[in-house]
Amino acid sequence: MKVVRKIIEIDEDLCDGCGNCVPSCAEGALEIIDGKARVVADIYCDGLGACLGECPQDALSIVEREADEFDEEAVEEFLAQKKTAQAESPTVMPMVSGGCPSARMQTFQTATADTQPAQNGTAQKAESALSHWPVQIMLVPPTAPFLKGADLLVLADCVPVAFPTLHQDFLQGKAVMMGCPKFDDVQHYVEKFAQICKVSGIKSITSVVMEVPCCSSLPMIVKKGMELSGEPIPMEEVVISTRGKVLERRQVQAA
Repeated sequence: MKVVRKIIEIDEDLCDGCGNCVPSCAEGALEIIDGKARVVADIYCDGLGACLGECPQDALSIVEREADEFDEEAVEEFLAQKKTAQAESPTVMPMVSGGCPSARMQTFQTATADTQPAQNGTAQKAESALSHWPVQIMLVPPTAPFLKGADLLVLADCVPVAFPTLHQDFLQGKAVMMGCPKFDDVQHYVEKFAQICKVSGIKSITSVVMEVPCCSSLPMIVKKGMELSGEPIPMEEVVISTRGKVLERRQVQAA
C-alpha cells in the first residue's frame, strides 16, 4: 500500500558511489548499484535518515513523497538473507558491483605481538599489524564491525611516514583511522567521531599527531566528538617530531 511519507532520496549527479552510506543503514535499504547508491526498495527504508551524515558529497536527503509503507517484517527477512550470504565470506564485507574499492570493508589476520630478535646481525622482516580496511576517517563508517569494542588509534596522515616503528609501537591490537585536519572536513570529522563513540563501544582512544601546528587540531576534534556523544572514553595524545621521535605523551579527558 502506498502512502505519503518521508523517505531517502539520492541525487545521482552528486553521488560518487563511495559506499559510505551503505553500512549506516540498519535496514539494509541502500546498496551500490551501477556505481551509484540506490534504495533497494521503498519498503526497506524507514525514512529516519541515519545515513545522511555519512555522505561526503551531500547526495542524500529526506523527502516526503508517495511510497510503499515501511515493512519491518520484510526488513528482517531481507537482513536474514544478507546475513546468510555474508556468512559464506565472513572476513570480507560484500560490495555490490560498481562500488568504490577504497570503501570496501575487510578484516585481516595480523602477526602476533611477539617480536623476534635479530639473529647473526640480520634484521627480521617487519610484519604489518593492520587488522582492517579502510583506514581513512572519511571512508570508515561508524558502524564498521572492526570498531566494535575496539581500542582506537587516530593518526595524522604524516605520522606513518615520520615514525618508523608505528606498527610495533602503536598499531598492534588497535583499529586505526587516519586523516588530515588541515585538508579534510573538520565538522564531518567531529560528527563522525561523535557517532563512533556513541554506537561502537570504543574502549580507548590514542591520538598520534605530528609536532607541526596544523596537526594539533586532530586530538581536539576527537575530543569534541567524544564530548558530543556523551561517552567519556580514556584518551591519550602522543606528539611525534618531524624526525620521528616521541616528544610528548599525555592523558586527556573529555569535559
